[in-house]
Amino acid sequence: MSDTSPSPGPAVHVPGANIADPAPLGLAAFALTTFVLSTVNAGWLPDTVEPVVFGLALAYGGIGQFAAGIWEFAKGNTFGATAFCSYGAFWVSFWWLTGHTSFGTAPASDVGDAVGMYLLAWGIFTAYMSVAATRVSLAVLVVFVLLTLTFLILAWGEFATSTGITKTGGYVGLVTALAAWYASFAGVTAFTWKRQIAPVGPRE
Repeated sequence: MSDTSPSPGPAVHVPGANIADPAPLGLAAFALTTFVLSTVNAGWLPDTVEPVVFGLALAYGGIGQFAAGIWEFAKGNTFGATAFCSYGAFWVSFWWLTGHTSFGTAPASDVGDAVGMYLLAWGIFTAYMSVAATRVSLAVLVVFVLLTLTFLILAWGEFATSTGITKTGGYVGLVTALAAWYASFAGVTAFTWKRQIAPVGPRE
């Protein structure tokens, strides 16, 4: 009697199936670096100690977050890869801009406009990433919406040379960092507890 049972089909390849979820790392790196910088922008710490952010910007917010983005590429996650690689590169560029760049004889108003344009461009990028985030989760969407506001308010502060507006942007940045920490916490605890203990509102 011949065996009529169906033969197994080819194995389905799942991109990055053996790679841990890099999103909690990327979110944590973004959150911590944003939090420390925002304490300066909000006026909790004086501008003179802003260099405390530089090491974080390069190592954690920059390299750490960029690495998370590369792992997202390996997992086939276009959104995560674009977000983490981009913001990792942002923090490296911030490290270079604030710690290694001299504007020479450029007037202060021109420097303010240039930094404002830099922040505005990042705000535009973050705004369209927010549209994509509507299909990820509510927790991630909140992070991107708050980050968009942070960039735009900080850009406005630079264009208007207003410390008051910049402080407002700093406070929005603090809330953004807390939201990103929450999203990271939700991802880490979902892995260790083997269930979702912190709701994120999945949208897919």
